[in-house]
Amino acid sequence: MDMIFFDNIDKLGRIVLTTVMVYVLIVTVTKISGKRSTSQLNNFDWIVTVMIGSLGASTILLKDIPFVEGVSSILVLYLLQFAVTKYASVSPQFSNFILSEPRIVFYQGQFLPDAMRDERLTRQEIECAMRSEGINSFDDVEAIVFESDAKLTVIPKPSQADDQSASSNVSETINPLM
Repeated sequence: MDMIFFDNIDKLGRIVLTTVMVYVLIVTVTKISGKRSTSQLNNFDWIVTVMIGSLGASTILLKDIPFVEGVSSILVLYLLQFAVTKYASVSPQFSNFILSEPRIVFYQGQFLPDAMRDERLTRQEIECAMRSEGINSFDDVEAIVFESDAKLTVIPKPSQADDQSASSNVSETINPLM
């Protein structure tokens, strides 16, 4: 019962020192790896981020994991993430394999129940996305897309005052998802 608040000074010192070193490592490598590491996360990026956090915590708290081994595993994950995302950027087939496809869940005034059920989305979540874009009427929405990063993108209907090119831009972004 006496070890609840404090075990020994050596263990505490190791945890503090390792925490500082792991923190500096993760901040530095995240900065070097670029915006991808901290942007809206798709499933793949989220999994890598959780793994890095878990490895960092294990390296800090578990005395059986030397700092160099923890650092090595974190760096390997960053390198794998870089390699996978680099390859995905040049290979559409690989990108489709590791990233989820965007999906239309609302189109021209109609909720798409099959798509919503498959993506486990509720009507309230879709309406929330509309409200956050300042849209109050279903009639003002061309489509709502559930993106790869789990964000809902609201595509408003082009207004009558807009020229024909605005209308064709909406079609170009929606057509590949149909």
